[in-house]
Amino acid sequence: MALEIKGLQRIFKFKKDSKELVLSDPDSSLSVNEVMDFYSMTYPELTTATVHGPEWEEDKAVYRFKTTIGVKG
Repeated sequence: MALEIKGLQRIFKFKKDSKELVLSDPDSSLSVNEVMDFYSMTYPELTTATVHGPEWEEDKAVYRFKTTIGVKG
């Protein structure tokens, strides 16, 4: 039986309007912060977000972008 080597797939999640959005990895050579910058053009609330993770779900590395907009205190 031959071994098969796979790279981990990254996915990115964040909550918007009480829904969790799942964002695919635009380019595996980008850092996590560069991916967040990439998606901030579409989702401006990511400009003030922080990155949490990775967490492992099945064979994927999941990073969560947590926004601070609307949080007091």
